[in-house]
Amino acid sequence: MSVEHFTSDDPSTWFQRLDQQIFLADVLARDSGAAMSVGFARYGKGEKNPWKMTYDEALVITSGVFTVECPSGPVTARAGEVIYLRAGAEVVYSADEDTELVYVTYPHWLAATENSEEARRLEDFHEA
Repeated sequence: MSVEHFTSDDPSTWFQRLDQQIFLADVLARDSGAAMSVGFARYGKGEKNPWKMTYDEALVITSGVFTVECPSGPVTARAGEVIYLRAGAEVVYSADEDTELVYVTYPHWLAATENSEEARRLEDFHEA
């Protein structure tokens, strides 16, 4: 299929980080043949997730307020705004209030992470 449509109701599986109110769900699967990934994330107010980027990522905030803390200072976005992160950046994702967002990565975030020194961080996630 050359054109697809997704909503946050589409994912059959959501993954939760530890016992936090952080939930992620891919809608463009790694086995789809696409070179990128697309998914939805939900962060509860005050939740944080440290991460080292092994891929490029765009975060499209659909509701709430979200901050990415990085060595050069925090970058905050509200609904309708985008944060762009480059591979190699060490960041902390942080929800200033309950937040929903769409993430788009290149290459697929899971494959890039599995094949990196950051692979151990995947152990923090379990099926919700």
